[in-house]
Order: sequence, then C-alpha cells, then structure tokens
Amino acid sequence: MNGDDVEEARVRAAVAGHVRRRAWEEAEAVLTAVLGDPEVRRVGALVEEEERRAGAELEGGLKVFQDRYACAVRTGDVGLLAGVCPGKHGRWGRICVLEAGHEDWVPHWGVAPEGPVAWIGSAPDDD
Repeated sequence: MNGDDVEEARVRAAVAGHVRRRAWEEAEAVLTAVLGDPEVRRVGALVEEEERRAGAELEGGLKVFQDRYACAVRTGDVGLLAGVCPGKHGRWGRICVLEAGHEDWVPHWGVAPEGPVAWIGSAPDDD
C-alpha cells in the first residue's frame, strides 16, 4: 500500500464515521420528537397500565414461578435458570420468570419494581 492508498483509506474511514454519526443524530432527533408527542405518551401510559393490570390478574396462578425463580437465583440453581424464558425488558427491570416456551398459553410475566407485570414482546437486557 502506498501513501496515496493509506490517505484514501483514512479519508474513507473518516467519511464513513461521519455518516454513521449523522445518521444516529437524525434518528435520535426523530425518536425524541415521536416519544415526546402527547398522544404517544398517552398511549404508552395506557399500555403500561394494562401490563400492570394483566400482571396483577395473572399473579395468583403464576406467583409460584416468581418464588421458584427467586429461590434459583439465591441458591445458584443453574439448571432451573437455564430453562427460564429469555424474555426481558432490562431497562424497565422486567425479567420473565416463566419457563421457556410459555408464550403459547400466557404472555411474559414477572415482578417489576412497580409490582407484577405481564407483557408481550421482548428486548435485550441492555435495551
């Protein structure tokens, strides 16, 4: 690789970095505008309210799973923890405590800081 090739590669990398940063800035601006919209916030509050209502409704039949999960965490029961549903919304403190594959008969269910909660869908732990 000669000096011109090195310089061209450096310029290409700089341009690509600028394009990525600009795309993220534009996406952040759009997401901020959408999430700040009063109607989106109202609907989001309705969804959260329904998730808490459904969580409380399902608690009687599913609390045993929360207790079992808590015990497995305390005792380090890796076998049991390996069979737990991977569904979670880490940012909101939600971890599904049901067995993997439960989605056919019940939504994700667990206990979050605000109490029992049920939800549909999942997000990575670092969402």
